Amino acid sequence: MKNFGLVIVVILAMLSFSGLFVVPEGQKAIVLEFSKVKKDSEDNPVVYEPGLQFKMPFISQVRKLDSRIQTLDGSPDRFVTSEKKDLIVDSYVKWRVKDFSKFYLRARGDKQYAETLLKQKVNNGLRTNFGSRTIREIVSGERSALMEEALSQASESAAELGIEVLDVRVKKINLPTEVSNSIFQRMRAERSAVAKEHRSEGMEKAEEIRADVDRRVTVMLADAERNARSVRGEGDALAAKIYADAYNKDAEFYSFLRSLDAYKATFKNKEDVMVLSPDSDFFKYMKQTGK
Repeated sequence: MKNFGLVIVVILAMLSFSGLFVVPEGQKAIVLEFSKVKKDSEDNPVVYEPGLQFKMPFISQVRKLDSRIQTLDGSPDRFVTSEKKDLIVDSYVKWRVKDFSKFYLRARGDKQYAETLLKQKVNNGLRTNFGSRTIREIVSGERSALMEEALSQASESAAELGIEVLDVRVKKINLPTEVSNSIFQRMRAERSAVAKEHRSEGMEKAEEIRADVDRRVTVMLADAERNARSVRGEGDALAAKIYADAYNKDAEFYSFLRSLDAYKATFKNKEDVMVLSPDSDFFKYMKQTGK
């Protein structure tokens, strides 16, 4: 009898433990009974909040789902504008599970699978919005309206997955690599042409400045030479006048000084050789000194 009671206690303990489960913080749970989501009396799915919860032992299966806000940030996609021009668009989506029962049934409760489906729906909305606008409209000022429309469309289409789309944002819009390269090459060619034009204009201006400077230098040198000759002529005239005045005061003394200057200049270098007649007037004052 005692053994039977012990068995009953063990069985009750096992049933109690198997009927308990813990939902971690940041998650919520649904319970499957006979492969169907457990619902309340109003036929609404029962969602278990974080904490210690109870279920039917052995019959119920618990599926825990992340209830936090998720970020879907995939690789950039190519979209076509109304001008039939390609754009590479990098975007992200903020979402979370709203209907846990529907999310489990439609998206298998798998986050990656759900994001794959959500990415397709968001891209469809973005493709529609980009296809109705030009590049100028997208870049200049309609990006906010574009994202609002994409958010509205994504929210409607994602509702069937049990997902609530909180935000759709376009991070970056680029041209395809091949288009960007051709544009950069054209820009380089245009800038090179402008640079060559500026260089040629600069060289032309430099030549004009050099020619003007050379002309001014030539004129200044000519003026300086003319002034020098004028000053030199005035100096020579003044010297001649001084010589004439000195000569008129004492012709003999003047002649003597001039002869001394001539002697100094002639015999300054001892290697000089002069061939003169002894009775030459050059030695006039030497002869008188000798007497």
